[in-house]
Amino acid sequence: MSTYASFKSLSRAMLLGFLRDRGALAFTIVFPLMFLVIFAGIFGSQSTSKVEVLKVGPVPIVDRAMAGAPDELGGVLEVTAAPDRAKALREVEKGDAAAVVEQRGNELIVHYSAADQVRAGTVRSVMNRIVQSSNVAATGRPPAYSMSAQQVEDDSLQAIQFFTPSLLGWALASAGVFGASQTLVSWRTKGILRRLQLSPAPIPTVFAARVAVSLAVALIQFALFVLVAQLPMFGLRLSGAWWMAVPMVLAGVLAFLSIGMVIGAWAKTQETAQAVTQLIVLPMAFLGGSFFPLEASPQWMRTLSYIFPLRYLNEGMLNVMGRGLGPMSALPQIGVLLGVAIVGALVAVRLFRWDDA
Repeated sequence: MSTYASFKSLSRAMLLGFLRDRGALAFTIVFPLMFLVIFAGIFGSQSTSKVEVLKVGPVPIVDRAMAGAPDELGGVLEVTAAPDRAKALREVEKGDAAAVVEQRGNELIVHYSAADQVRAGTVRSVMNRIVQSSNVAATGRPPAYSMSAQQVEDDSLQAIQFFTPSLLGWALASAGVFGASQTLVSWRTKGILRRLQLSPAPIPTVFAARVAVSLAVALIQFALFVLVAQLPMFGLRLSGAWWMAVPMVLAGVLAFLSIGMVIGAWAKTQETAQAVTQLIVLPMAFLGGSFFPLEASPQWMRTLSYIFPLRYLNEGMLNVMGRGLGPMSALPQIGVLLGVAIVGALVAVRLFRWDDA
């Protein structure tokens, strides 16, 4: 039997075995898709929440500003009248409102809580802008400088365009590392590796077939994620060089397979391999930006994330699928992932053994 025929036969057998394994199907495809549906359903079309501000008594300076720019300020502030000043201040102390505003003559007083620096900063910034605009309107003199704010992303960008690549990256990492480590340990402990060593099929062909099946399954995962995310209820929109996510997926799978092979070559039992895999995959999922944007994390966490290949897969797919960047934006991440794959493969070969002896 030729090498190609052996490769084709082994690939088909491994793929059919995977499709018949309900547990593998659930862990690899159904479970990650369930996460995508849950995240997309909750956050898919979510926008930035408004900051609630309570006003005590007449506050004409704020009323005029809200009436003059209902779309701009109305999208940021939700101003509600509060008849009881003391109760309104307690609402701010408890965190139920961002601030209380009141006007005394020409002075606008803003009461805020230092416990929530983000909301307090937002309210103070907006109120300061309202005061500056009112001063310009009162004096009739236009400001010497002006600012134009432009969003770098497309106007249609929604949370689903972040969740789709990030959760897909987590699914690929989990399937790659778990699948490779468990398969290698299982083959060794059950004596399958020794039988394969004596079979007519070359060993490189056997492992090539296993890698080919993993790549094929990853492409199926990618297609399913994109199709589900593009449903009208979720609203994923692809534009630009989104197709560069395909080589990103392939490079990522190779990297995670190599990590799994290292674990499988080192571990003596499936229990050990599973424990080590969980110790690697779970922190990598959180530090790789799969469940929350890394920009919202502390500096030490962002620095630590650079040692995990999942960060590069998520960042590369996000660049082309969510941020609309060009194909060149994914090349550095692809290079890093391929480098991880090569190093991991070399280490796995070094640690590889045919049996437990």
